[in-house]
Amino acid sequence: MEKFILGLAIGMAGGAIIVANNCKLRNLVKKNQEDFMQKAENYIDTKLEELEKNGKKTSSKSSE
Repeated sequence: MEKFILGLAIGMAGGAIIVANNCKLRNLVKKNQEDFMQKAENYIDTKLEELEKNGKKTSSKSSE
């Protein structure tokens, strides 16, 4: 188990060094992070809208 964790840590450090030293990879990582954040925001917004619609439906039914 210790060898696996050590290998994982070394791999992560090596990947970070490669990305830090390569401009194309750095820009690709930034672009993917931005895309992921935008998709996450859109997903959260749609879920909040659904909750608001469901909340209005149940509140209008309970007031009747």
